[in-house]
Order: sequence, then C-alpha cells, then structure tokens
Amino acid sequence: MGTTLNTHSADPDKHPSRLAWMMMEPYHATVYFAPETRTVYSEAGLKGYWMGYFASRVAAMGPVSASVVSAIFYNFHPGMVARAIPDAWRFSSPEKVLAARLHIADIALRRLLGDDIIASSEMAEAAELAKMAANACSVAGRPLFAGHASLPWPEQPHLTLWHATTLFREFRGDGHIAALLAENVDGCEAHLIMVANGALTRESIQPHRGWGDEDWQAARERLTHKGWLDQDGNMTEEGKHRRHHIEQVTNELALPPWQSLGEDRFERLLSLMKKFSIQILDQNGVPIPNPAGVPDPRNF
Repeated sequence: MGTTLNTHSADPDKHPSRLAWMMMEPYHATVYFAPETRTVYSEAGLKGYWMGYFASRVAAMGPVSASVVSAIFYNFHPGMVARAIPDAWRFSSPEKVLAARLHIADIALRRLLGDDIIASSEMAEAAELAKMAANACSVAGRPLFAGHASLPWPEQPHLTLWHATTLFREFRGDGHIAALLAENVDGCEAHLIMVANGALTRESIQPHRGWGDEDWQAARERLTHKGWLDQDGNMTEEGKHRRHHIEQVTNELALPPWQSLGEDRFERLLSLMKKFSIQILDQNGVPIPNPAGVPDPRNF
C-alpha cells in the first residue's frame, strides 16, 4: 500500500487514519450484516433489527435514554431511535446485549475467515498491534469510544481484534461528530452532503436513518442557504471546500492510535487488516455497496 504517517496529503482518502478506517471497518461491520444477528438478539430479548442495532452499539454506556442515543449517534431521526430505546432495556439488559453482540462477532468471523485464519500467527499479531494502538487513545471528548473502552478485552485474538476495530470506529466517529458540529452541520444535512458527493444514494440511506421527505427537503434548503448546495442539489465549490475541511479534521482527530504505533507497525497492521477484510468481503460478509457506508479495501 505504500502507506506512511504523512498527514499532509491534499486527498483526505490518502490520510493514514482514513486508510486505517478503510482497511478495518469491514472487520468490525460483520456484526451488522451477519444472518445470525436477528436470531441472537431475539434470544437476548430484543425485538427487530433496529432495536438490536441501537441497543448493541450503545449498551457499553449502560441503559441510557433515547435522547442520549440520538445525541451520540447523531445522524438518526430521534423518532427512529425512540421506537427502540428505552424499550430495549425493558426487554433485555446491557450485559445480555453486549454478550449477544460478541457472540455474533465470534460466529460471523469464524464462518467468514475460517479456522486457519482464526488460529493463525497473523491474527495473533494483528490483535496485539491493534490492542496496543487502541490502548493509546484518550477517552477525553469521546463518549461512545469511552463506553466501549471500559469493557474488558476478549481473550481470543480474533475477538480482541474485533473489539479493537470497534474502538477505532467509535473513536473516529466521535471525532467526526465534533467536526460536523464545528461546521454547524446536523445529522440529516450530513446525509445530503454524502449523497451530493456521490458516496451514497438517497434511496440507500434515507430509509435507514428515519428522515422523512419533509426533513430531507428542509435540510436541502438549509444547505442551499448556506451555499453548500446549488438549486439542483449539487455541491458548490464552497460545499466541496467545507466537506474537505470536515474530512481533514476527522482524519486528524483519528490519528493518535496510528501515531502511537509508528510507521512500520502501522504499515504491518494495515497489511494484515486488508487481508482479513478482503476475505470477509469475498465471502459476502458485508455487502458492497451498503447503507452503512462500509468501504471496499479491494479498491486500495
């Protein structure tokens, strides 16, 4: 990959922390697309896919309210969250949900990677490097990351690695929300920016985030008024500039774990993660494209 820890590239996609996300996100995202998800969460007491999604991502923070989930997830309509939370805590408990989520990760990764990779020295090496990087991250200003960082590390290397990729995901996500807030971009507007940039289609994202057509139109009008979109909904030069700035800030805020590793260990971890993630995608463990925006490392 020829990756370095040089952060001065004009292309946000070539930033080290962005490359790390591209290589690692498919490994984490298996828990959202595994066919076992509904059954395992149902056995834990939850009802429906979205209750499992919201409860499992936030369970590390305890039985929090719908407003807290809306705040830290940021880009879901509050009404969509309220249909799952706090009912999830009446039907189940954070402890049961966390155990179910880890069980899903175990089942999915064993099925997708196979016994040879699961038991390999490369898996053990990747887990050790990833744990080292994750332990170097500060919880300051990172609520969702902090919740997951308080959980005990799984003992098996493939689950240690999954927990680490979860920590990296939420560490980056907390920083991304800070970058959006600094630019006064709300959750619905963030989706329109992604659509205008060509990252996703409206049809693939709007139904999965709960925003109605009126919400979508109002967000478009706000972005047009700001000068980020033109009358046809396309990105203006100002919009492209502001989006570029958001991505650069997100990348910089996500850099600490990779700086802690140093260039050689960082390069080695990304090489291993690319191998594992490609195996997962080749086994259709994560669909491409997908509404979660999980990247395809086969393109890099």
